Amino acid sequence: MSGSGARDGGSPPWGPADPVPGLDDTQAMPGLGDARRSPDGRPTGGPSDGATFPPGGQGPDQDRDQDRDQDQRSRQGGPRRQGARRRRSFWRELPVLIVIALVLALLIKSFVVQAFWIPSGSMENTLEVNDRVLINKLVYHLRPITRGDIIVFDGTGSWNFGPPADSNIFSKAVSELEGIVGISHDSAIYIKRVIGLPGDHVACCNRSGQVTVNGVPLSEGSYVYPDNQPSIQKFSITVPPGRLWVMGDHRGVSYDSRGHLGDPGGGTIPESGVLGRAFVVIWPPSRAGFLNIPVTFEQPQLNAAAAAGAPVRPASSPLPLALGFAGAVPLTWFQRRLRQRLRAGKSR
Repeated sequence: MSGSGARDGGSPPWGPADPVPGLDDTQAMPGLGDARRSPDGRPTGGPSDGATFPPGGQGPDQDRDQDRDQDQRSRQGGPRRQGARRRRSFWRELPVLIVIALVLALLIKSFVVQAFWIPSGSMENTLEVNDRVLINKLVYHLRPITRGDIIVFDGTGSWNFGPPADSNIFSKAVSELEGIVGISHDSAIYIKRVIGLPGDHVACCNRSGQVTVNGVPLSEGSYVYPDNQPSIQKFSITVPPGRLWVMGDHRGVSYDSRGHLGDPGGGTIPESGVLGRAFVVIWPPSRAGFLNIPVTFEQPQLNAAAAAGAPVRPASSPLPLALGFAGAVPLTWFQRRLRQRLRAGKSR
């Protein structure tokens, strides 16, 4: 067969000397991927085998660009949304935190520590007017009252026999809140020093002008107001069971057990009326310090009468139950908040 007949019969359009196009010379058409084919005729290569693209001819590079832009926008807006959520969460939780703080403060004030303001000079110079002191309400559940302790007590029924205090609920609530910061207007609350315990014989004065307890003279120069005598008024009393003989350190102006000799108990106060032991001055800062028991009360002879007295029985106390509730309230709240946060994290 001749060459011209081969061309007329549908032979290839190139001559014997023309190069045959190879697979490597094929070009990809936009939007259709690579046109290369495998030896068996199937398309091979391309952006991704079997991949399809949305209308408009977007490829994987454009998809990745869009993903990066979306991630960047999310990162830019994320912190703002998280900050807003935190602020909203804080304002929602603030009232709950305030209520819990007040409840804990009231429990601590009622059973552990309370602040008191000194309104008079009856305990000068140990305590001065406008001093703030803390009293320990827990200590007398752990040890008995001792001579030389400075105590805060309620004189209702022993030194005060006036009308009962206002029973208005609102007034009581305000009084309790004032007590948290040491502002109290209750005129039946006193602060004095314990001189005689139940069974002690307290008298004034011996030949040296000293107060004696069970016949033992007290050296009171370290705490009695300067230039004051231990007592101008004469007295001699045996302290009844369950009661205390108390005196102020400023003996010239203190209206203490000596001024209530005609009252029930002969001027003594009931141990049940003691609110706690004053142990530290917290205000003003220049006077801050602990209130220690003077050395004179450590004389072993003072305990002679106490050793011969009746045994002391422990009194029942609601303190353990109250402390249990005080600890249970914040723990229960914290546990509940933790469970809510864990559930919220799992649901995301």
